[in-house]
Amino acid sequence: MAETLIISPDQSKENIYKELIPQLKALVEGETDLIANLANIAAALKETFGWWWIGFYLVKGDELVLGPFQGPIACTRIKYGRGVCGTTWKEKRSFLVPDVNQFPGHIACSSASVSEIVVPIFDKQGDVFAVLDVDSERFDVLDEVDVKYLEKMAEMIK
Repeated sequence: MAETLIISPDQSKENIYKELIPQLKALVEGETDLIANLANIAAALKETFGWWWIGFYLVKGDELVLGPFQGPIACTRIKYGRGVCGTTWKEKRSFLVPDVNQFPGHIACSSASVSEIVVPIFDKQGDVFAVLDVDSERFDVLDEVDVKYLEKMAEMIK
């Protein structure tokens, strides 16, 4: 696949995802390097949606460690069960947080981020080995449509 995304303008968010996901599958299919795939997925999401921050945290021992991302500098390590990312890892489910200030124990890596989605990424044994973290500097940008399709993207990552 060429390293260019082709997304039709002026369409619904759901249709944008429907165009983006097959292109991402083609991009990562056949590439065995996890970091390369995560980097390209983060870049594609940033390019497509322009969110404040998009990235991955990888499980290493009892912490999530910063992986490939797009956006300003970020927290490097997050403990199991801490913040939205650590809670996603612990509970093995996605979180949509419309206002991060309302999430108990939220970790403010950037005061500009006001809403967040975190999606777990599972290995073949069903254990979380990474999380996909999306932050927005605006309220009411992230929604259930994003959760649905970000979870589909997470299933592509192995």
